[in-house]
Amino acid sequence: MSHPFTPLASVPVDVTRARVHEEGWQSWSPSGAYALTDRPYRPTNANWATVCYRPGVTVPEGTFQGEGLLALDPGDGTPVRLWAAADPTREVPSIRLAVADGVAEVSADGPVKEWTGTDIQSVLADWASALGLDAPRPAPTVWCSWYEYFTAVTEDDIHENLRAMDTLDLPIDVVQIDDGYQSALGDWLTLSGRFRSREGIAHTIRARGRRAGIWTAPFLVDPASELAAEHPEWLVKDASGGFLHAGVNWGHDLNVLDTTHPEAAAYLTEVFRTLCAEGYDYFKVDFLYAGALDGVRHSDVDALTAYRSGIELIREAIGAEAYLLGCGAPVLPSIGLFDAMRVSPDTAPHRRPEADDYSQPGQDPAEFTGAGRQWQHGRLWINDPDCLMARPAVETRERWAAHVEATGGLMASSDRLLSLDEWGVATTRRLLEGDR
Repeated sequence: MSHPFTPLASVPVDVTRARVHEEGWQSWSPSGAYALTDRPYRPTNANWATVCYRPGVTVPEGTFQGEGLLALDPGDGTPVRLWAAADPTREVPSIRLAVADGVAEVSADGPVKEWTGTDIQSVLADWASALGLDAPRPAPTVWCSWYEYFTAVTEDDIHENLRAMDTLDLPIDVVQIDDGYQSALGDWLTLSGRFRSREGIAHTIRARGRRAGIWTAPFLVDPASELAAEHPEWLVKDASGGFLHAGVNWGHDLNVLDTTHPEAAAYLTEVFRTLCAEGYDYFKVDFLYAGALDGVRHSDVDALTAYRSGIELIREAIGAEAYLLGCGAPVLPSIGLFDAMRVSPDTAPHRRPEADDYSQPGQDPAEFTGAGRQWQHGRLWINDPDCLMARPAVETRERWAAHVEATGGLMASSDRLLSLDEWGVATTRRLLEGDR
C-alpha cells in the first residue's frame, strides 16, 4: 500500500554545482550522485523495473528519488543534507527531490530522519556507522566460475581451474561453483548432467587446501522444476493471478518460494544444511529481490519481514562461521544479515550495458554504482564490486581491474585461469594478495 508524499524540506541550491545521491532499491539498481541537469538512470522496460529496480514504483519525470536514502549537496557551501529511513530494516520510504526556481523540494512517503555532513560519501558513511553494526569479517579471496563459463560450467572445468591455481600459485581461498550445477532453479540438490558429484568436488577442493563455495538463488523457482510441480502450495501467490517477469536469465517467468510456509522453510533449511554437510562453507545467494516482492504468502506478514526471515533461516542453516554473500538484494532491508554484499549491477566482458540501462551487465554501470556505494564498505558489510576479469578477451580489462582494486572489497577472479596472459596472471595475483 502506497502512502502520500509529505514535504520534508525546501533547500536553496546552486543549480550548476549541486549534486544529488540516489540510493537504489537493490544491488543492481543504479545508485550514485548526479548533477541537477543529469537524467537519472531509469528502467528501460517493465521487466527490468521488476527485476532490477523497486517493483511497482515509478518516478515522475524531472524528479530524483532514493529508496530509503537520498543526499543533497546544495553546492553553495552549506552542509550536505541526508534523509534516511527511520527504521530501514522494517520500512523503506521513497524520498523525492525536485528543483524549481533554485530551490530543491524534498518529500517522502514514510518516516525519515535527517543528517548533515561535509560531503555526500561522508554523510552516508556517518549514517551507516551510526547503525552500530559489528565490523564485518574480512572476505576470503575467491575464484568464481560465472564470467567464463556462465550456465554451461562443467565439473571438469572446476577441476581444470583447481589445477591451474596450483600451477600459477594464486592465493585463492574459495573455489565457488556458480549457476549451472543444478538441474533447475528450486531443485538445488538435483544435479545437471554436467556434474557428477557435488560432495565429491567439494572434497577435491578441500583436499587441495581451499574452501568450497556454491551459488544459489534461494527464493526463485522455475515453473518447470520438480519443486513447482510437487509443491505449488510452497509458492508465493499473487492476488492479480500473475507474477513477476523475472525469467530473462532463463527465458521465461519464474515463481517465488514462500519461506513463510513451514514446509517450504523446512525444505530451504534442508538444502543449506545438506550443502554444509557436503563441505561447502561459502554461499553466494543471488536474485534476492524475489524474497521481498509483494504477494500472498502463507503467513500474513509484509514482504520485508518475509525477506528478512528467509535470510535468517539460511543463516541459521549454514551456521555463524560460514561466509554469506548477498546479491540482487534489497539493500536497506539486508542490513545486519550478510558478511558481504554485491553493491552494483553485474560486470561483463564489455563496457556498455544493453539498451543503456544502467541496471544491466556492463563495466560502466558496475563502476558507477560501485563507486556510489563505496560508503557501505566496512560499515554495513564487505563490498563486492563483482569479479575481476583479466583475460585478453575482456574489453578495457586494465580499467576494470583498477576499479576492482580501488574498492578494497571482496576480491574474486572469474577467468579460465589457463587463458590468462602474463599481465592477467600478474594482475590477478596482485589483487588477490591485497594486504596479505
